[in-house]
Amino acid sequence: MNSNWRHRTATSFVCEKQPASSSRGMVVSNHPLASAAGAEMLAAGGNAIDAAIATLFTLTVVEPMMVGIIGGGMAHIRLADGSHRFIDGQSTVPLAVRPDTYTSKPGSAHDVFDTVGDENLNGPKAVAVPGSLKAWCETLARFGTMSLADVMQPAIKHASRGYAATPYLHECITDSAVEMRKDKPISAIYLPKGEPLKPGERVVQSEYAETLAYIAQHGEGALYNGLLGNVLVDYMKAKGGFIAHEDLRTYQTVERQPIRCDYRGWEILGPPPPAASGVHITQMLNILEGWDITTSGFGTAQTIHYLAEVLKIAFADREAASGDPAYVNVPVERLTSKTYADERRRAIDPARAQKWGAGIAQLESADTTHMTAADAFGNVVATTQTINNLFGAKILIPGLGTIPNNYMNLYDPRPGHALSLAPGKRVTTSMSPMMALQNGKLRYALGLPGGKRIFPSAMQALINLIDHGMSLQEAVEAPRVWTEGNALEVEQGVPESVRAKLAAMGHLIQVMPTVAGGMNAIEFGDDGRMLGAACWRADGTPVGIAGGLARAGVRFTLR
Repeated sequence: MNSNWRHRTATSFVCEKQPASSSRGMVVSNHPLASAAGAEMLAAGGNAIDAAIATLFTLTVVEPMMVGIIGGGMAHIRLADGSHRFIDGQSTVPLAVRPDTYTSKPGSAHDVFDTVGDENLNGPKAVAVPGSLKAWCETLARFGTMSLADVMQPAIKHASRGYAATPYLHECITDSAVEMRKDKPISAIYLPKGEPLKPGERVVQSEYAETLAYIAQHGEGALYNGLLGNVLVDYMKAKGGFIAHEDLRTYQTVERQPIRCDYRGWEILGPPPPAASGVHITQMLNILEGWDITTSGFGTAQTIHYLAEVLKIAFADREAASGDPAYVNVPVERLTSKTYADERRRAIDPARAQKWGAGIAQLESADTTHMTAADAFGNVVATTQTINNLFGAKILIPGLGTIPNNYMNLYDPRPGHALSLAPGKRVTTSMSPMMALQNGKLRYALGLPGGKRIFPSAMQALINLIDHGMSLQEAVEAPRVWTEGNALEVEQGVPESVRAKLAAMGHLIQVMPTVAGGMNAIEFGDDGRMLGAACWRADGTPVGIAGGLARAGVRFTLR
């Protein structure tokens, strides 16, 4: 890697966090207690899958605004034999929902997915069929070495005894407080006396601790065909939600193969449809490969201009042709081909911003967390999980003590589009649990939360590493940009001088405190060492396992 990238930049920054190094395993998540839970499994002799599932269950407790058992997600697993697979635990549309169940909000200035009464955004009607719990339990049973009860112990402990609220959690509660105040059960925990929990105050979830203990004893069947499922369905019936017993009984996870991209000799592996990320990261990298990004430099107006144009192209194609491959024929080969990238690149003006439409035919109907774990055996897990927006549907289900997703907000309420509603249809997301190989060797695994800003941010991190030669810590903390065709969002770290040049090129600049959420990543060295990094945008913490057992034959005798 080139350590002199700062000589070719107009955007300088100082990293706020330090990486962790290890030789026997690494866990990086967006909360220190969750990373510690995963590291505990590694220290006990478990593998990366054991660590990942322990981390995820703990995140449902300590990062409740992002992830939960009534959520969904995508896991990228690399086993010690070098094979890659994606476990799709994405949520699905309840069977009772039809393409016209919701009414589009006329003249919405925010999003065509907005509906009258925000029914697909907040409350019981916003909740899709959960996939997270089933995916986690099945993944542990297939690839892990420890019992469900063992990996769930840290989560149960933190839920029952409580933990200290962080400033980040306080800010998230504050941002969602208006809607959360409408629901007494969720307010009782996160808005005691009507005000958001303050940093340092205890978050105790006794009811959820009981739910977790029941799952540890009975497995995923407790929700999908058991007592906990009865509680969920009864709540939905009483409150006007759509989830029924048949939705839970018939839900299935899907194992999928990765989208593979060749970028400047690196092999990049990402999620396939229904996730949009693998296809469009490949598409954007293919276009960018035709320019010398290294010479144009990090954070310069020229580089950001190129990024903005490929982002607009990707989002135009995403809107036209993303979806559940069981319902729409996503043109993966066309979108990921070098030929298509050449066509799109030739149309880009290197000096002026443009508006872009889809380059393929419009298909017709036929907030989040990330964690990364690796062990010394060669197993790696990068997984993104979410209940969609902050605090999901902004409600808490009595009897379960958990916050459900609001995934229905990711479907198009207008019939006749690629992302329109259909019973059983899987959600399309931007989740990007990515891995990068060089000369056949795994070098990086990374991901982050952040809705539609996820895959553009993951792509920028890969460019930071491959083109700009940044360290892992620099790559995850570097200022980001994002657009889907309107304003060009730039983080505050992009200096005014660069913003002015971009404005002169025709970009409408909007300065943001953050673009997407807290990225975490692991770098793998030739000597077996690992480096873990998390960025300043969340409570991310890497925990590494180093050291080891005593040398054979050594003992200490008191005399």
